[in-house]
Amino acid sequence: SKGSLEYAVVAAAMAGFVRELERRGGPALRLEQRVAGGVGCVVWDAALVLAKFLETGACPLARRHVLELGAGTGAVGIMAATLGANVTVTDLEELQELLMVNIENNKHLVTGSVRAKVLKWGEDVTEFQPPPDYILMADCIYYEESLEPLLKTLKDLTGPDTCVLCCYEQRTMGKNPEIERKYFELLQTNFELEKIPLDKHDEEYRSEDIHIVNIHRKQAVG
Repeated sequence: SKGSLEYAVVAAAMAGFVRELERRGGPALRLEQRVAGGVGCVVWDAALVLAKFLETGACPLARRHVLELGAGTGAVGIMAATLGANVTVTDLEELQELLMVNIENNKHLVTGSVRAKVLKWGEDVTEFQPPPDYILMADCIYYEESLEPLLKTLKDLTGPDTCVLCCYEQRTMGKNPEIERKYFELLQTNFELEKIPLDKHDEEYRSEDIHIVNIHRKQAVG
């Protein structure tokens, strides 16, 4: 019957559906997504853009220590691990199972290493020290109440040589522009920001409203 068919379709969706992310250097990543959860459960466009930017080779990743914040499905961090990086993908407790599944599904493509850990923004980051070479963030700016904890985590995790790559989709709806403006304003207290030009993004995975910003700690003067 129609009702049971609809139920079957919904049940299949809830069980997770796979997003393939093609790679230049071999088979695609296969990333399970979740419909039943919150925002972290699908591969957002900004994650695709950042993952494909890593493949351009603009940032040398082999044997580098990489941390992904708000990893969700783990798309960006797992891509970095296929490029030789030693990666820790982090998110909340409720996303650990999804991260583990995606790590397991793609482990045969990894040439560095990748592990999943819980990191709640604003809390102690001692276990993630020393500072990584790179911090990756895709679409992490959407809740006003998470800005301060996120900035604290960035300050606590970064060393003078840490490169933070922040990719976000510019959104014009509701409070999004205000939250974005506030985030970058607060960020500039401790960090230097440099926008990566669109022509440096992957030629196919790019969009006028998706930006990648290269962020470094401000150097102490004197």
